[in-house]
Amino acid sequence: MSEQTTNDETTSAGDEQLVEQVGDEAAEIIDPLVAERDAALAQRDEYKDIALRLQADFENYRKRAAAQTADEIDRSTGKIAEALLPVLDACEAAFSHGVDGVEPIWSALIGALQKQGLEALDLQGRTGYRWKGRVLRAAMVKVRG
Repeated sequence: MSEQTTNDETTSAGDEQLVEQVGDEAAEIIDPLVAERDAALAQRDEYKDIALRLQADFENYRKRAAAQTADEIDRSTGKIAEALLPVLDACEAAFSHGVDGVEPIWSALIGALQKQGLEALDLQGRTGYRWKGRVLRAAMVKVRG
């Protein structure tokens, strides 16, 4: 029986050496793979961060472009309204002098412009106009002297 115990101990020691040798060989194979995986994960995180930043930059650009477009449309329509002010003044002058048939034209023109955002600044004197908060023409005020 002592021979069997010695054989078991020898086998046990041999098994331990074999397990240790296999573990070392496995570590030689696995360690570089783990390092490659870690590097790939780090690179993935970096690319993901870049993609998120680009997405946010593009979203900001889109919002800024939409706001600029809306501002340009407002300015352009304001220029059209400003170009129509002399026509509006002529209709108003003709209406105030009693010319027949001008009142419906004047009413239609002022109504259409007011629907689009024109506001009359009616003080004593010549009427001024504001288009969506921007003064197109200041009102002329009579001052007593």
